[in-house]
Amino acid sequence: MWRRLLAELLGSAFLAAIVIGSGIAAQRLSPGNTGLELLENAAATAAGLFAIILMFGPVSGAHFNPVVSFADAAFGGLRWREAAAYLPVQVAGCIAGAVAANLMFAQAAVSISTKHRATPAHFLSEVIATLGLILVIFALARSGRARSAPAAVGAYIGAAYFFTSSTSFANPAITVGRMFSDSFAGIAPSSAPAFIAAQVIGGALAVGVIRALYPRLTPGEAADIVVPHHQSARAAHDGTSPQASRAAGPGQPH
Repeated sequence: MWRRLLAELLGSAFLAAIVIGSGIAAQRLSPGNTGLELLENAAATAAGLFAIILMFGPVSGAHFNPVVSFADAAFGGLRWREAAAYLPVQVAGCIAGAVAANLMFAQAAVSISTKHRATPAHFLSEVIATLGLILVIFALARSGRARSAPAAVGAYIGAAYFFTSSTSFANPAITVGRMFSDSFAGIAPSSAPAFIAAQVIGGALAVGVIRALYPRLTPGEAADIVVPHHQSARAAHDGTSPQASRAAGPGQPH
């Protein structure tokens, strides 16, 4: 479990550093050109998300998002207490990543954002962005294509930067982290509760839609989100390797 928590902590930190750092860089590279700034921020986030899912997914599943973890628990892929343990490390990781991004660009380690985003349009955008993200992840798991998740999740978030007015946070942990950088990617603390509420609603709606679309989704399939990792976790617990497990063959002791 400690390895999974460490992976979630580091992955969340990298996620926040990518989102916020690329936002600061975009501001400096393309000052005053909001469209180009957003494109640069979205491209870096999509590519970075792809990479960090590949890095940490085999250990923890690469959730980096409390809504993903609790949706997984709702389908039996993760124990509720494990989802609860993921949450604080995801938040802490995102805060640490925000601090790192600030420091990498020679800014104050902590600068509370003044960027107000809470409007009805932003609220609806976050509901839809989170709903879509959870659907992408679980649809891939149900259809046996979970290994495509790094590319699919990166592509979805990159697109959602543009088709939502909120630029698709879709993640309570990153919402908290982005409060700690007064930059292009930041969010004012007063706006964060509305974003988090919308993300929770979007996650709850996604669970209902997934139950309707994929009524035979099994805990084993849910355990494969975001990318397959539960076999490696079991092997580490049992003292066996995935290679040894495959060599033993189905139905044979190993």
